[in-house]
Amino acid sequence: MADEARTVAKAPVPVDPAPGKVIAVHLAYASRAAQRGRTPAAPSYFLKPASSLAGSGDVVERPAGTELLAFEGEVALVIGTPARHVPPETAWDHVVAVTAANDLGVYDLRWADKGSNVRSKGRDGYTPLGPGLIDARSVAPDALRVRTWVNGTLVQQDTTGRHALLFDFPQIVADLSQHLTLETGDVILTGTPAGSSVIGPGDVVEVEVDAPGVVDPATGQAPTSGRLVTTVVQGDVPFTEVGSGPRVDDVQRAEAWGSREAAGLAPEPAPFVLDAELAAKLREAPVAGLSAQLRKRGLNGVVIEGVRPATPGTTLLGRAKTLRFLPHREDLFATHGGGYNAQKRAFDTVGEGEVIVIEARGERGSATLGDVLALRARVRGAAGVVTDGGVRDSVAVAATGLPVFSAGPHPAVLGRRHVPWEADVAVACGGATVLPGDVIVGDDDGVVVIPPHLAAEVADAALRQEEEDAWVAEQVAAGHSVDGLFPPNPTWRAAYEAARRARQS
Repeated sequence: MADEARTVAKAPVPVDPAPGKVIAVHLAYASRAAQRGRTPAAPSYFLKPASSLAGSGDVVERPAGTELLAFEGEVALVIGTPARHVPPETAWDHVVAVTAANDLGVYDLRWADKGSNVRSKGRDGYTPLGPGLIDARSVAPDALRVRTWVNGTLVQQDTTGRHALLFDFPQIVADLSQHLTLETGDVILTGTPAGSSVIGPGDVVEVEVDAPGVVDPATGQAPTSGRLVTTVVQGDVPFTEVGSGPRVDDVQRAEAWGSREAAGLAPEPAPFVLDAELAAKLREAPVAGLSAQLRKRGLNGVVIEGVRPATPGTTLLGRAKTLRFLPHREDLFATHGGGYNAQKRAFDTVGEGEVIVIEARGERGSATLGDVLALRARVRGAAGVVTDGGVRDSVAVAATGLPVFSAGPHPAVLGRRHVPWEADVAVACGGATVLPGDVIVGDDDGVVVIPPHLAAEVADAALRQEEEDAWVAEQVAAGHSVDGLFPPNPTWRAAYEAARRARQS
C-alpha cells in the first residue's frame, strides 16, 4: 500500500494560482476549545508547506512507527486579492473562495514541534483541499457549515455562526494581514470543531463545506464544496536517527482521540480539593502527629526545618504557592530585583487559602518579606507565609494577623542576600521540597508538607493516633508504667479497643 501511495496520480488542488503559503489557525471553534479545556484570548497560527497540499481522491500515509494520525475537517479560505493591514470590516472582500480542507496531523511528532507543527502537520499530502470552490461573494462568512465523515459515519458538524466560533473569519484575515501580506492564492485553514479523532490504514475521511441557508441561483441548491475524500494507507519508510522521531504518551493519545475515554485510557483522578471537612481534620491534627504518619508512609523529608511562628500559638493551613530566591548577584539583581519583580508578583497574585512558601536557602542575613507584602497577602485572603529566611518589620508583620513562619527577624532588605527569581515552581524550603499545590500545615512545633493525595489518609490516621495517645496519657496519669503501655502491647491494646467501643456506644 505504501508503494501505491507513492505512485498514485495526484488529484488537482482547486486553487489557481497555486497557494504560495498555507496558514492554519490553532484553535477557533468553541466546541473544540471546550473539548481541549483551554480557550485562547486571541487566534494563533502555524504555517504548512505548499508541498503538503493534495486533492480529493488522494491517499495519505500514516508514517511507519506511528499510531496517532488524526483528521481535522475545516473550512479553507482562498485569498483573491492581496491583503495587508486590512480592517475586519473589509477583510472578507479579500477572500475569493471557500472550500473544504482536512488538516491532517501525526500526534506522535508533536512533542518535538512545540506548536510549530512542522513535523506533525507538514508532511506530503497532509493538506487535502477541494474538490470544488464556493464563491465567497455568494455566502456570508457566518453562514457556512463544515461536516466530516469517517467510513460513512458523521463525526464532525459545526457552523461558522457567531456562537460557534471564538474568532470569526474576517477577524482572522484582518489579524493575519497586520503581520504579513496575504497574497493571491494563499489558503487559510480556519480551525476544526470538536470531533477530530484518530484514523488508521483503510479509513476513508470525507469533508464537506456548504451553506445550507443559501440557494445557488444556477443550481437551486445550497452552494457546496463537494466531498473531499482522503484514504489512509500505511507508510513503510522508517524514521532514522538524523532528527526527532515518534514519541507518544497518554496526554497525546487523549488529545489525538479527543478524550481519555475514546483513547481507552482510565479517567483522570478527581482533582484534589481541600474542602471544609478535610481542613477541619488537618487543623485538629497536630503537626507532630501528621509528621509521624508521613514517616510511617516512608516520607521523612517533609518537615520544613528551622521555622517558627512569629506569634506563639499560631496555626497554619493551606495550599502552597511557591517563590524562589537566588543568592545575591549584582548583575542579576539589576535585572530581576527592581520593579514588579517575582516577589511582588507572588504576593500580589496569591489566592485565597494559599500559603506562600519561600525558598531562601536558609539564609537569615536578609529579610524575605516585610509588613507591606504581608498586608497585601492578608488582604487577598492568603492563609500564611513560610520562609526559611528572615522577616523585617516583624512586629508590624505579626500585627497584620497573617500567619508567618520564618527563621526569625532581620532588618536588612531583600537585595542584601537575595535575588527574587521565579514563582510557582518546585522549591526547597528548610530542607524540604515543596511543589505548588502541596498542603502546608503549621503549629508551634513547626511546619510539615503533605502531598495532596495523602492529605485525607494522613489526617484521619493522625486523629486516630491522637485519640489513642490521649487514652494512654490517662493511664499514665492514673499511675501505670509506660512499659507495655506506650506503645500498647496486646493486653493494653485490647483494653484500649474496649474503652473505645464503650465511648462510641
